[in-house]
Amino acid sequence: MMAFLVKPIARFTRPLLHFSFIRRTRRNHALEHATIHMLNRQRMMASGRSSLGGFVLWGDVPTERVEQAAKEGLRRLKKGEKHWAVHPNCGTNLVTAGLLTTTIAALGFMGTSRRSAWERYPVVMLMMMFAVLYAQPLGMVLQEHITTDGDPGDLELVSVVRQERDMPIIGKMVVHHIVTQGG
Repeated sequence: MMAFLVKPIARFTRPLLHFSFIRRTRRNHALEHATIHMLNRQRMMASGRSSLGGFVLWGDVPTERVEQAAKEGLRRLKKGEKHWAVHPNCGTNLVTAGLLTTTIAALGFMGTSRRSAWERYPVVMLMMMFAVLYAQPLGMVLQEHITTDGDPGDLELVSVVRQERDMPIIGKMVVHHIVTQGG
């Protein structure tokens, strides 16, 4: 059902989604997810952020494992295993939840006095709870059709570079810069 809502939007925005810099970023986003999936299968945790030139992973993971996971993720995407391009912990899901709940709250309390807002509170809260329940499935469909591209095309892995940074409060943070080309 969620795809029913998202597919027309994806079709309408297809020309924009196929601009080379957007498509490449979407493909890097898919590879980021596939890499994280491969690491998760080894009980390793990481989070990431994609860009035009590749992606960055944060997490104390050995560099060799990150490189192997990226190569395996890319291999699987090139084999047509597009399901690796979406991830349940993607920021798209968080943004979807935030947008839905904020919109419901804004609409639910629009034009009310403080007294009537309190009267509407239980209904608005219930609607926001439903929004949170549907946000992840909707976010997954948004990833599939808009924020990632499960077809990597000619995307290639160029390098994986590890950095360690001392962060205030957190301490040591391991960051891997994964550089790609093509796509």
